[in-house]
Amino acid sequence: MRVRTIHRGRRRRPRARRPVGSPRLRVVRPSRSRLRPPNLVRRRTLGVPMSTIRVRHDEGDRYLIRIRGHELAVDQPVSDGGGDTGPTPTELFVAGLASCVAHYAGRFLRRHRLSERGLAVDCSWGFAPDRPARVGEITLRVHLPEAFPEERRAAFRALIERCTVHNSIEQAPEIRFVLEAGDRAA
Repeated sequence: MRVRTIHRGRRRRPRARRPVGSPRLRVVRPSRSRLRPPNLVRRRTLGVPMSTIRVRHDEGDRYLIRIRGHELAVDQPVSDGGGDTGPTPTELFVAGLASCVAHYAGRFLRRHRLSERGLAVDCSWGFAPDRPARVGEITLRVHLPEAFPEERRAAFRALIERCTVHNSIEQAPEIRFVLEAGDRAA
């Protein structure tokens, strides 16, 4: 059996029926992003939660976070009455942004067969001076590997500025609070 390939996006007149003996068609979808090869394009269902994170009280100001089988703790500094056994939730929030940028940067370098040696992201941040309490400023300093090609800087910057966490901060998600009675911490 012969298979003829067409590319989606080209307009063709629809045929009523395929004549007997004619080749079957296989539709090849182009990559959704020029920055990502087709085999790395992920399908996402918008509006449907992708995962659930459980946060439960441990002791004092310490809370344990469970994500896909991983567990980490958040706490407050000793100076604020905590045990300082982990980052604060706010530090974890900012670290999420920095690590997302680092992840996108690393993927860019691998995709273009460039060395990741020396890649680092330093992040400084501060609280807003007014109320409500929130992060008011974040500065991300991305350290490029040695011998990074100058002609790739613009594409690199464009990509890291579109990391998922940054997009979520820039275009804030809808947040809903649901209160449930009873012991669900078990």
